[in-house]
Amino acid sequence: MGGNLFANYEEVVAMILFGIGFTTLLLHRNMIKKIIGLNIMDSAVYLFLASKGYIEGRLAPIVVNNVTDMEVYINPVPSGLVLTGIVVSVSVSALMLALTIRLYRRYHTLDLDEIIIQSKKEGK
Repeated sequence: MGGNLFANYEEVVAMILFGIGFTTLLLHRNMIKKIIGLNIMDSAVYLFLASKGYIEGRLAPIVVNNVTDMEVYINPVPSGLVLTGIVVSVSVSALMLALTIRLYRRYHTLDLDEIIIQSKKEGK
């Protein structure tokens, strides 16, 4: 088991990072910490996808010296998914931070429980 663990250390690190992000997302009440937890989870998924797409000894999928043999290059699809995911993640993070700022300006706290309590008081 130890040999497989060290041979696949990228996947293990990705799973540990995902667990850290998930527990941060679930256990903290602060909105900024929840956003950080979600970003850690995103990074873990990107690391996992990038590690699955990499093949030892192969080159980036850029044709040089007229070499068009597929066995020379890695698969470009995981890299494209990671790049697309990063762009989406930055956009979602910016939106979440903007909404968090709006919540802070309205309720003067970043604690999710306090925001819920204050919003219920306003509704009455």
